[in-house]
Amino acid sequence: MIDTSENSIVEYIANQKVFFSTHQTKVINFRLAQLRKLKKVILQNQQKIEQALWKDLHKSPEEAYLTEISIVTGEIDNHIKQLKKWAKPKRVSTPIHLLPSSSKIIYEPLGVALIVSPWNYPFQLVFNSLVGAISSGCCSVLKPSPDTPTIAKLMEAMIVENFDSNYICVVQGGREVNTILFAQRFDIIFFTGSSKVGKVVMKAAAENLTPVVLELGGKSPCIVDADADIDIAAKRIIWGKLINAGQTCIAPDYLFAHASIKDELLTKIATNIQLMYGENIKESRFYPRIVNKRAVDRLAELVHQGTIHTGGEIDAEELFVAPTIIDNVQPDFLVMQEEIFGPILPVMTFKHIDETINYINMNEKPLALYYFGKNKKAKEVLAKTTSGGACVNDTLMHIGNHNLPFGGVGNSGMGKYHGYESFLAFSNKRAVVTAPTWIDIPFKYVPFKYFNIIKKVI
Repeated sequence: MIDTSENSIVEYIANQKVFFSTHQTKVINFRLAQLRKLKKVILQNQQKIEQALWKDLHKSPEEAYLTEISIVTGEIDNHIKQLKKWAKPKRVSTPIHLLPSSSKIIYEPLGVALIVSPWNYPFQLVFNSLVGAISSGCCSVLKPSPDTPTIAKLMEAMIVENFDSNYICVVQGGREVNTILFAQRFDIIFFTGSSKVGKVVMKAAAENLTPVVLELGGKSPCIVDADADIDIAAKRIIWGKLINAGQTCIAPDYLFAHASIKDELLTKIATNIQLMYGENIKESRFYPRIVNKRAVDRLAELVHQGTIHTGGEIDAEELFVAPTIIDNVQPDFLVMQEEIFGPILPVMTFKHIDETINYINMNEKPLALYYFGKNKKAKEVLAKTTSGGACVNDTLMHIGNHNLPFGGVGNSGMGKYHGYESFLAFSNKRAVVTAPTWIDIPFKYVPFKYFNIIKKVI
């Protein structure tokens, strides 16, 4: 794959700024037409998208559709349905001291957006972000990951063939290209990736006071209490962990199991692994691969401490890491020091819920939190912790609701998107007060003759 040159990048941005200044993208019917076109292009290329995801990540067509394609098309449908309502100026009440003026909020696009996405959900994370940019009326520069080159090339072809580069364009390349991009003056940067790189993006954006949305990661805890439905918990935890071979930013990163049910839980998790993927997991068409050998080597370093309960097999040549449960894990183990981003589930034991709450609160705020147990205890856990999102008695599913904001908090990110939040992420909420001229109340003018009256009103 050939990196996009700096001259081309500068030219793309300059041309998009010119196009944005024509105000064409602000027209609601224009935005709706682009959203419909994007959905049409996706459906026309669905088979190619599935093939590309299989080649890059060994994702089955079923998983590709459920976790990538359908999420984007569903997001598009939601925006098409709601856009006129979202974009309509919103009247707000006016305090008595400003009457007879009226007040409203106008939603206007920020301008030219940079969207940088990672390799783990390479199609979904590029196009889902793009939906928000189109919906708000922005122009967009898209930067997919070079680690999934097949889908990156396909997405570029889809954009080039169907959209003017003055409106939407694709830039290809690695870190050097990222450095060039982050040095440019955009009106908003939407970045999805690691917390480490997120800090780099924010620092670069600060040079131009560019607003950012940072969708990052972290170690998302999963708690299974003594009164949980063990059968359900085992199935839903390992499903959430093994989607995309664990290369999911909101995957359960580690498991807190109550001492009284831990052994039963782990046995049932192991059983569900076999039920889902068969005895020969490496041969299952439903089990994805790790993105590259570098990632495999990193994961291999995480399994040397603790007790392997299930799995442990690693085949670097095949980019295969088996679903692996590690028991008897301690907080100082290497596997607990960084986001795993793979099919490895470390397990720690607790006897009182406060142990889990204290541990979670001692560490960086996670992107997601999962609790299995009765609702009363769930309310306590949610009240005493924080996370970007959460599920009670399930994993991952909060991402599937377009009416819920998605995003992190603290080290796991800033800013939200999906649905209305995506529209807001790329918009400026402009405050407007309209004053009449048929009357001019003298209260506000110097020398404040009516100051005592004003004090009683304000």
